[in-house]
Amino acid sequence: MLQEESDLSLTIAQIVQKLKGSSLYAQLERQAWASLQRPEIKLESLKEDIKRFLKTSGWEKKLQNAVYSELSVFPLPSHPAAPPEHLKEPLVYMRKAQGSWEKRILKSLNSMCTELSIPLARKRPVGEQKELLNKWNEMGTDEPDLSLFRPVYAPKDFLEVLINLRNPNYENGDSLSFRTHLGLIQVPLKVKDIPELNFLKMSMYVLGKKDILYYEQLKTNVIQHDLLVDSLIYKDVKLTASNDDYYFVFEDYLYQVLLCFSRDTSVLGHFAYNSASPPRSYIRGKLGIEEYAVFYPPNGVIPFHGFSMYVAPLCFLYHEPSKLYQTFREMYVRFFFRLHSISSHPSGIVSLCLLFETLLQTYLPQLFYHLREIGAQPLRISFKWMVRAFSGYLATDQLLLLWDRILGYNSLEILAVLAAAVFAFRAVNLMEVTSLAAAEAVLADLSTLKVMPLLQIFLFATVT
Repeated sequence: MLQEESDLSLTIAQIVQKLKGSSLYAQLERQAWASLQRPEIKLESLKEDIKRFLKTSGWEKKLQNAVYSELSVFPLPSHPAAPPEHLKEPLVYMRKAQGSWEKRILKSLNSMCTELSIPLARKRPVGEQKELLNKWNEMGTDEPDLSLFRPVYAPKDFLEVLINLRNPNYENGDSLSFRTHLGLIQVPLKVKDIPELNFLKMSMYVLGKKDILYYEQLKTNVIQHDLLVDSLIYKDVKLTASNDDYYFVFEDYLYQVLLCFSRDTSVLGHFAYNSASPPRSYIRGKLGIEEYAVFYPPNGVIPFHGFSMYVAPLCFLYHEPSKLYQTFREMYVRFFFRLHSISSHPSGIVSLCLLFETLLQTYLPQLFYHLREIGAQPLRISFKWMVRAFSGYLATDQLLLLWDRILGYNSLEILAVLAAAVFAFRAVNLMEVTSLAAAEAVLADLSTLKVMPLLQIFLFATVT
């Protein structure tokens, strides 16, 4: 009991501390001071009157939303004796798999450094700094030679890792329910069924605002220092968003956001509840000496092929880079990081893959078995949709509706449900295909789909 009270007190203190550094706290403080001028505020009941004013004027609801928003990313309570890594990921085999994956990514990054004779980071000469500052708002017009750079990994590489995941305690799937799962994901995780997945109502919460000053500090860091990951960002934008009919016009914004994101050390905070760990590098000549170790990149996130598509849709909502940046950063540290790390979390990509396959096998068994028999495992098609949160596949207005639901329900599970709904919608055509290529052709264009009607039809059909 004492331990629970202690944990609760610590959580409250952490949330209070976090909110004190937010713009919401400053706004609340200004409103409280401004309320002193109101005639209904009496000195003898000052505290209660101000609380009543903040409640009736809507500020109490904003504060509640902010607290809920912070609570949603705190690790679940665990046993007092549990080691710190247990808070990041409770399953040992998941932690090991994530660790092996991180080593593979780092090896790829270091190999690129060696092959191209390029340092991980360098200070830009003064002339180069001035040039970059002058073209900050038109970086998309720059055409650096990126031919030798390659993405560190692509979603299909990550999928192969997930397919090979196994729990060593389950030899060939010991439990009956697990043995009957015929999909590509072969780990025994609990996923929800349709009655537990009701995404047709929504309770939105409001994200806070980051100061423009902080964004400008990150921008200064970009101007002063050149990182190898900058070229990976340039390459990714050129390969993805720049070739997209919806997003090519936002190329400048994408560079302004992603280059700053790579320098943002506050992003490191999310590794407290992420199964991944930030990569570390060493100052030249000090390899292996811990006091000379630094996180690389500074935010701890190595971009992969398609990473820029987490930002692109938000460009339609914000025309100020600082606001666009803050919204993307919040979306990433609360949700998107789970789409490219190995964990047992219900919103993690492993659980989403398993949920998608379970929904298809349970509610569309004929289609599932048909595709499996012709060598067109559905997950090989849908994985790219889910790992990108459908960015680049749905029309932008429909994608933002989907992301709105993710925010409202504080869950990524809707991605798996929508993926299953897409297969259900195209089921008649898919039953006629005889190869993976033909199945991919049927599902190649999702730009005409309407998200909410599609989900409603699928959920209604599976519960009646």
